[in-house]
Amino acid sequence: MVMRRLFVPLVCVLGLGLNSCRLAAQLAPTVLPAAQRPAPLPQDPQIPVYFNHNTAQGANYTDPYRQIERPGDDLEGVILQEIAQAQQSIDVAVQELRLPRIAQALAAKQAAGVRVRVVLENTYNQPWPESERSGPGRSNTDAEIAALADQDGDGQVTAAELAQNDAILILRNARVPLIDDTADGSKGSGLMHHKFVVIDGATVVTGSANFTPSGTHGDLTMAVSRGNVNHLLVIRDRALAQAFQQEFNLLWGDGPGGRPDSKFGLQKPMRPAQTFTIGASRVTVHFSPTSPSQAWEMSSNGLIARTLSAANQSVDLALFVFSEQAIANTLATRHQQGTQVRVLIDPSFAFRDFSEGLDLLGVTLLKQDCQAEPNNQPWAAPITTVGVPALPPGDKLHHKFGVMDRRVVITGSHNWSAAANHNNDETVLVIDNPAIAAHFQQEFDHLFKGAQLGITSAVETKIQEAAQACGG
Repeated sequence: MVMRRLFVPLVCVLGLGLNSCRLAAQLAPTVLPAAQRPAPLPQDPQIPVYFNHNTAQGANYTDPYRQIERPGDDLEGVILQEIAQAQQSIDVAVQELRLPRIAQALAAKQAAGVRVRVVLENTYNQPWPESERSGPGRSNTDAEIAALADQDGDGQVTAAELAQNDAILILRNARVPLIDDTADGSKGSGLMHHKFVVIDGATVVTGSANFTPSGTHGDLTMAVSRGNVNHLLVIRDRALAQAFQQEFNLLWGDGPGGRPDSKFGLQKPMRPAQTFTIGASRVTVHFSPTSPSQAWEMSSNGLIARTLSAANQSVDLALFVFSEQAIANTLATRHQQGTQVRVLIDPSFAFRDFSEGLDLLGVTLLKQDCQAEPNNQPWAAPITTVGVPALPPGDKLHHKFGVMDRRVVITGSHNWSAAANHNNDETVLVIDNPAIAAHFQQEFDHLFKGAQLGITSAVETKIQEAAQACGG
């Protein structure tokens, strides 16, 4: 097993000293010189895909909030461009919306006569609280607010600055209709974790990114940050857009002030996956959650497992969370039959006791109660091609994608977990198109090239300490 020391470079965020920050800088990814950046790949005209950490030549833009020239695709710019095309309707379902330019664009479209509706996760359906707008000793959240809204730099965020920069306040002041997942009469069931926009019932913008500075451009208080590693797709197809429209309408119900007939979580009816032919692509979409009383094979995780089981040569995964045992078992079967498996997981989740990454590495980390995860099945023939990417301090691997045989892509908002499968409002897309898969493959290969692979010494120590504490 490959043994490498992993250092998650959060020390600069925590202010733990110059030497630690230098070490973090050494382990953070470097920007490739222009001559070493790969050539841009052709986009599918009906399903272009964008990555905020894109390393291809010509993928550059200026972060509009920090004025940083940087490589990557401008995910906020992609959303704004599609909003600008709207003539009739814009429906937004996103866990969190904190980008003021998007809120301003939605307000302007409503003022121009376009129907605009927004659904959020209830945790994020509030303006910035008074306690986090100004004053000494700011928390990280306070500092982010100040960086975004304190335009004159006087240390205070005024009502006028809030009105221009607090996305939720912008929407409320413009009277844009907005609900969250308490609109069904509950306190919120699971997470409203979607990330999609439907434009004129004909175009869908979706992917892994929340509509926040950290989800697109980077943490505003950290110049080195380049944002949680995310992607967006723009899908131009009316039939598929109608499937997303139906999902949105279930969430919306009668909207603000109407009956509490919105349907979130398991209140939504069971619906099978739908498949569409879009130009050269075959696209399957499934919306979570699925009740545990239904056959697991009919769920989103079941769709993921079925797709993986068809891989013959290679499976490459870039995942924020990987904790679904049945999917790991599917990968074990593929690996036993000769399929190459490579997996990257966000450092904050890769080596926790519930992570299936540990299974693939052939080890078990006991929980605090000295028990292994139920049905835990570490691989008897472990692989060493599992690890964590090298990212700028504070940034997360937020993708939820897999590439099979360099032609099929699994993507969406859906983390590979039981919670996403059985509780949350999520989207899973399976796209069969080699041209689109090439973009995801290029993204994976770049992340994998600098990754830390295998069990780290720190994790090895953690495993041994847990075994000793449990009498092992």
